[in-house]
Amino acid sequence: MAVELNHTIVASRDPKAAAEDFVELFGLAGPQSFGPFQVVEVANGVSLDFMKADDTPSQHYAFLVSEDEFDQIYGRIKERGLAHWADPMQSRPGEINHNDGGRGVYWNSPDGHYLEIITRPYGSGG
Repeated sequence: MAVELNHTIVASRDPKAAAEDFVELFGLAGPQSFGPFQVVEVANGVSLDFMKADDTPSQHYAFLVSEDEFDQIYGRIKERGLAHWADPMQSRPGEINHNDGGRGVYWNSPDGHYLEIITRPYGSGG
């Protein structure tokens, strides 16, 4: 049996606002309500289930995107004036990286989660 990630819960002070922010930034279909969750589907069948939580410990979520999607999402990051970094240590502000022959960038969600987009999986560049 193949093991696949189906969904994960994203703690949020305001699940509706957080899910809407996410879909707008990533250019995805709007969230769907399911019980206490605001569910956002991503392309590989995984969903992010935004749920109300007063305490939102920072989590890291990394997304593999195409070159065109990277351009679109990164454009929205810059349009919004979001602080972003080329590295997880936040030592290269306002930059992107070119790890593994692709591109990547990190930024924080409104709830403090550390988001990342990459165009090549880690270790794929030889």
